[in-house]
Amino acid sequence: MLERVLYHNHCFDGAASAAYFSRFIAGAFHPDAEFRYTGMAHTASQMFDPGLFDGDENAIVDFKYSSDPRLTWWFDHHQSAFLNEEDAEHFRRDTTGRKLYDPSYKSCTSFICAVGRERFGFSAPDLDDLVHWSLIIDGAQYPDAKTAVEMGAPAMKLTLVIEAAKGSATVQRIIGWMQHRELTEIVAEPEIQALYEPLYRRHMESIELIRSRSQRSDGVVFFDLAGHDIEGYNKFVPYYLFPDATYTVSVSPSSYRTKISVGSNPWAPSICGPHTPRLRDRVGDRCACATLLKTVPA
Repeated sequence: MLERVLYHNHCFDGAASAAYFSRFIAGAFHPDAEFRYTGMAHTASQMFDPGLFDGDENAIVDFKYSSDPRLTWWFDHHQSAFLNEEDAEHFRRDTTGRKLYDPSYKSCTSFICAVGRERFGFSAPDLDDLVHWSLIIDGAQYPDAKTAVEMGAPAMKLTLVIEAAKGSATVQRIIGWMQHRELTEIVAEPEIQALYEPLYRRHMESIELIRSRSQRSDGVVFFDLAGHDIEGYNKFVPYYLFPDATYTVSVSPSSYRTKISVGSNPWAPSICGPHTPRLRDRVGDRCACATLLKTVPA
């Protein structure tokens, strides 16, 4: 039988979710299943082409919900899991027990792991390291900025390759390897090393570029990368360079847009400390930082 798996493309947790889900299905339900993968990207109005669901069973992991009746399995943990209220209501009416959602999980891989173990009696202890790193990477649970930026761990090296890979072929080979191999073995593959080394050099260059373009004021780091050949950067670099910073505001280019980003330092001793009294607006239990953009210099 054919198991079609749609996953969040160019994302470590998306790839790890597809890998763990495949082990789960093969181990608990269909040992002879053939798996084929389709990488999905978030857009402003994501619609699922009906041709995507061509398997005997069809699954979506780490990505938005679809109400297509051919969808067999769904796992997600994102707050933005539903495109509209109709999809959310369709999910609430599901009685199959195979459409599963829990935004309390830091990674979709760990969610699939928990459901497989608790509801279906499936476990894959050889994938514990994969689950562990999915939590750290997707949940941004790094112990410090050095771990997040210096790319020492195999999972971090693999993340760099997955996020920058052109097309889906490389990511899908990694998904296949993740199902039965250690991350250290995957990173050592000549194909992965050939991709990683220039990406790492570019990563190091981006650190120096951000350092040279940054200004600090009142606990906030500002930098503008417009006009430079850089599309995306490690969001923890500012806190690696300026560990005493509480917030960052950045402008960065891409092939189709210019992005303004606002971030907060997860290792800051106090997000709303005495040096930032104007940032005390609250939304739920988190600082809203509603007036931060007013401090961006012209």
